[in-house]
Amino acid sequence: MKIAGETNTTITEVEQTILQASINSQTMNVTNILGISEDLQYLIQSNMEDWIFQIQKILADELDAYRGKGN
Repeated sequence: MKIAGETNTTITEVEQTILQASINSQTMNVTNILGISEDLQYLIQSNMEDWIFQIQKILADELDAYRGKGN
C-alpha cells in the first residue's frame, strides 16, 4: 500500500513537471513568434522606405530629364 502511494505521488510529480514544461514551452514559443513578427514588420518597413526612396529618385530623375527638354 505504501509503495502504491509513493508511486502515485511520483506519477503526480512527473505529470506536474511535464505540464509546467509544456506551459513554459508555449510561453517561449509565443515569445519567439512575436519576436519574429516584429522582425518581419521592421524588415518590411525598412524595405518599403528603401523602395519609396528609389521611386522618388527615379521620379526626380525623370523630372530633371523633362526639364532639360524644355517641357
